[in-house]
Amino acid sequence: MYEIYDKWPEMAKEAYTNNHKIQKIGKISHIVFIGMGGSGAIGDIFNSMLSRTKIHVSVVKGYMIPKTVNSETLVVPISISGNTVETLSSLESAIEANAKILAFTGGGKMKEFCIKNNIDHRQIAMIHSPRASFTIFLFSMLKILESILPISKTEIFEALKTMENTREIIFSKNMTNNNPAMELAKYTNQIPIIYYPFGLESAAIRFKNSLQENAKIHAMAEDVIEACHNGIVSWEKKSKVKPILIEGEDDHIKTKERWVILKGFFEMNSIEYLEIKSVKGGILSKIINLIYLLDYASIYLALLSKTDPTPVKSIEFVKKNL
Repeated sequence: MYEIYDKWPEMAKEAYTNNHKIQKIGKISHIVFIGMGGSGAIGDIFNSMLSRTKIHVSVVKGYMIPKTVNSETLVVPISISGNTVETLSSLESAIEANAKILAFTGGGKMKEFCIKNNIDHRQIAMIHSPRASFTIFLFSMLKILESILPISKTEIFEALKTMENTREIIFSKNMTNNNPAMELAKYTNQIPIIYYPFGLESAAIRFKNSLQENAKIHAMAEDVIEACHNGIVSWEKKSKVKPILIEGEDDHIKTKERWVILKGFFEMNSIEYLEIKSVKGGILSKIINLIYLLDYASIYLALLSKTDPTPVKSIEFVKKNL
């Protein structure tokens, strides 16, 4: 797995510069991304980017699509494995709603379904596992969906360049105390709770999922603003839970104010916390570099606890019993 992650910047660049045909979308007022796990995390990232536009965006992680889906809706089912039952079910509902559909898959049942029902789809190769194939799918989709995205090629190549810079300090050839992913892994020796601002939700949810799948530990994630209305009360009792604060370089002024208050509360109550700052740059650079760092931390944590990050036997058990 670490060998794949060491190559993430090259994989991402190759995926984006590949000869993918840019999709002509037409008139739409609503986009629905459908996917579970790593596939769903891709939808979360597009949701963050499309928040700049007037297009309504929904991210579905389950069986049901919104009742508002119609002929002016673009439905984007994503199944890296190609066999995600929830996504296949939602895809059937999208057909019934007469929506525009563009599916992304590694093959499997989704490819067969799309061919049988004459649904526009793109097949992208999965490497190792759905979560390790994350950048291949993301950057392929950035190219294919270019016509509806409020993000320039300059911003995409900025993100690719910053990934190369991030790699130099977190990859497997830098097993030193100067590796922030390794230091984060060492800190995460209890149950972590990940606090995040709205714009970086996709990175936080992905980190929670990666800790669960790779390190096989419990993890939680909360929006920092919402946590100040409920979750913060949990700290009135002693806890083994460890806070991790994911902060953007240019968070909203009110979010920055909330970080100051939360950190002040932790310090007043002698609660240890760890801050993770995004890189400078556009939203894509911030999110993808955070995910790169945080994913690698989950792999290092697995190795520190003598856990093989690759198998996900519990997920396989659930799928076999569906």
